[in-house]
Amino acid sequence: MTFVAVVGIITLGVISGLMIGCIGIGGVIVVPALVFLVGIEIKIAIPAAMFAYIVSGLVASFVFARNKSIRWGLAIWLCVGATPTAFAGAWAVSVVNPHILEVGLGLLTLLSGINSLLMHKKSNELDDYSVSPVTLSGIGALTGFLSSVTGTGGPLVLVPILIAMKLPVLTAVGLSQVIQLPVALAATVGNVLYGELDLVLAGMLAAALTVGSWYGAKLAHTLPREVLRRIVAVVLVFVGLFILGNAVLRLIR
Repeated sequence: MTFVAVVGIITLGVISGLMIGCIGIGGVIVVPALVFLVGIEIKIAIPAAMFAYIVSGLVASFVFARNKSIRWGLAIWLCVGATPTAFAGAWAVSVVNPHILEVGLGLLTLLSGINSLLMHKKSNELDDYSVSPVTLSGIGALTGFLSSVTGTGGPLVLVPILIAMKLPVLTAVGLSQVIQLPVALAATVGNVLYGELDLVLAGMLAAALTVGSWYGAKLAHTLPREVLRRIVAVVLVFVGLFILGNAVLRLIR
């Protein structure tokens, strides 16, 4: 691995971590950048990224928990649903058509961002918001599977869903930090069994993502809630368009 590649990986990790820690979205750029910019095979990039999310998820979750921005009653059921499907997703990488998953993920992200931008009323207050354990487990299961298959870590799938359900944005981002842990752990176990884990690449990504996530999570608690919601919505729209555009280009080729 060249010096330029190492610098690129570290820079990518810090930027992605900053986005993940602040708005819960950022993992989407990790795998494509590793593949198209650094030249790493996708079957090596995804396991390395999933391993890196374990450490960055722990750090960001600590910052959000210390600021009392995580609703643990919701987080537990999300994690219950996400853990087994994340493991299944690691196996499914070799058998599921990635184009179908890309299109679905792109549409979900784009529509959630548009919905959030058009939403004029304030989101439900935290104390008034409740979701059944069955629904939360189902959301967690979908998040775990899609995150593991795409190498996005959890937040990219979960944040759009929770925003669409009108959950307060800071709470949605906080929950997305927690769900990284079971998703990344289960996916990493599956990747070790069914794929290949490059520990050097994973270690570099983990260190860079951790630094970015730490400062990103701190930034999330200094921004006004409405500003944070708008930032998340705009990023969702652009990320959704990016995913859909990338999927279309692959189909054309």
